[in-house]
Amino acid sequence: MDTLFMNQSLSRVEYFISATKPSLPLCFCRKSLNFVPSPTHFKPIRTLAVSAVQQTQKILRQGNINDDEDEEEESYGEVNRIIGSRALEGGIGMEYLIEWKDDHAPSWVPQNFIAKDVVAEYETPWWTAAKKADDKELSRLISAEDDWRDVDAVDSEGRTALLFVSGLGSEECVRVLVEAGTNLNHRDNAGGLTALHMAAGYVKPGVAKLLLDLGADPEVEDYRGLTPLNLAKEILKVTPKGNPIQFGRRLGLESVIRVLEDAIFEYAEVEEILEKRGKGHRVEYLVKWKDGEDNEWVKAGFVAEDLVKDFEAGLEYAVAESVEAKRVGDDGKTEYLVKWTDMEEATWEPEENVDPDLIKEFEAGRNGGDGNLEAESSGDGSMN
Repeated sequence: MDTLFMNQSLSRVEYFISATKPSLPLCFCRKSLNFVPSPTHFKPIRTLAVSAVQQTQKILRQGNINDDEDEEEESYGEVNRIIGSRALEGGIGMEYLIEWKDDHAPSWVPQNFIAKDVVAEYETPWWTAAKKADDKELSRLISAEDDWRDVDAVDSEGRTALLFVSGLGSEECVRVLVEAGTNLNHRDNAGGLTALHMAAGYVKPGVAKLLLDLGADPEVEDYRGLTPLNLAKEILKVTPKGNPIQFGRRLGLESVIRVLEDAIFEYAEVEEILEKRGKGHRVEYLVKWKDGEDNEWVKAGFVAEDLVKDFEAGLEYAVAESVEAKRVGDDGKTEYLVKWTDMEEATWEPEENVDPDLIKEFEAGRNGGDGNLEAESSGDGSMN
């Protein structure tokens, strides 16, 4: 986690997870949340602690203010405790529901207006439980009756507890947070990472599968445009093959990749590639499926290499109806006479260009004596 979160140059667009990091530390934060409580936990809150009555009175007085009344009204409240939290939109910060020591009703106050020790007293148990992957403590804090805690609370980098426990590989904590309604696809503000990115980057195939089973989107991209699958493949490329210490890591990454591929790609036969779009790792192909499903844009990595090569070489596709004959060509390789659905004349094709199922049908029919004859090529290529 140090490499991913703590290095400034790596924590944003150009972050990368070290392939040689042997262990995962339990503490991810850039600064410790430890604090020393002060005798009284309160900070003067200017205007935010004004009661509803005071606000109403101020509104009624507007328009009838004496000329010498030029000092802005101030009101201060003493904080009793925090009884709730919620993340700001976009994960850019927090605000807290404050219980006051006077008669004011509880109210929401931005984090910057509350004494740091008060916030730390409330938040420390939560982040400690997340960074230790303590599912029982997380569950206790979530179920507290007098606390309206946001399970998607964010730290200074916009990370939620789900991102931490996913990186640590705690399936129990993931279940606790998901049952409490956490956002499975939340992205942090440092690198745009989701919980699936964390599970993939820190080689946690069990958590990756669980997140997918619970509904996480495997195609959410980080700020570099990488999906969790792309990230896992990138890390695998730089993980040494001959190093015994890295052997287990490579196996884990390969397992993560299989889990993610199974979630993204449903194996089906492509009849042909119709179009291409995008550049670099964003290249996609519009494919026509053999099972008749609607044409679909598919990322390049999920399309058979031979089909991609044929498409890039400008080769056209046609639908074969049957194999009519067989011969050995001038180059000594087997060729088949193919009848096409959209062409009047059959053509001789090399074996690699012919559907294996059609070849099997032809061979079965020939061996069964249905009248098909094997053709032998003469010097001029005609059939004898």
